[in-house]
Amino acid sequence: IRNEKVKVLRAMKAITLDNLVIGQYEGYRDEAGVKPNSIVPTFACTVAYVNNDRWSGVPFIMRCGKALNERKAEIRIQFRDVNTNIFFDDQIQRNELVIRIQPDEAIYMKMMAKSVGMTDKDNSNTNDGAGAMRLSTEETELELSYHLRYQERTQHLPIPDAYERLLLDVFSGSQTNFVRSDELREAWRIVTPVMKTLENEHISPKIYPSGARNGPRDADELIEKAGFRYTGTYVYKRPAA
Repeated sequence: IRNEKVKVLRAMKAITLDNLVIGQYEGYRDEAGVKPNSIVPTFACTVAYVNNDRWSGVPFIMRCGKALNERKAEIRIQFRDVNTNIFFDDQIQRNELVIRIQPDEAIYMKMMAKSVGMTDKDNSNTNDGAGAMRLSTEETELELSYHLRYQERTQHLPIPDAYERLLLDVFSGSQTNFVRSDELREAWRIVTPVMKTLENEHISPKIYPSGARNGPRDADELIEKAGFRYTGTYVYKRPAA
């Protein structure tokens, strides 16, 4: 696993200002101990590409920040649009595979599914006749929630957190989840040039309101340019126990 991680990093170019947005939440400079003219970023969003046969042309969007609308860590894979739409529905959204790391570990597939029954819509712009009954779709998910799926087991043996697992790896001699020196060098090779540019040129971060979903508006424009589409029509609902 660690060998493959290094191969991926070696296939990545260094991050530049063209594919990076930094931000600072409004009110940060009013915090205790912060200089009134501080340009320290509290948010970063970048688009990276892996230059190999498998991942050529696929954008990898990485973002993190403080004072956002929610605290979470997840991996989101968004699938591209299909060429044809058999549902004659203008509201078809992209499918997504989401791996939620924290909080509430889960894996779910956000997908479009046919709504129950038939829907009567104005079909004047289609060839199926005005006022005809036709299929409609809605967003839903196929979900594996660790908390619910393994509820009986976790009542007696709770799922260990990240640091507990790492300590167990130390005791057992497993180094799979630890960063190797060559991996660390490649990671710094990717981010060091742009970090030096930000420091030497004193580039100010974009201000964004506290509680924003994705930091400054420039970050939305960056990921939209990379091909990611956010609609805001779906909200993941954590299942009740």
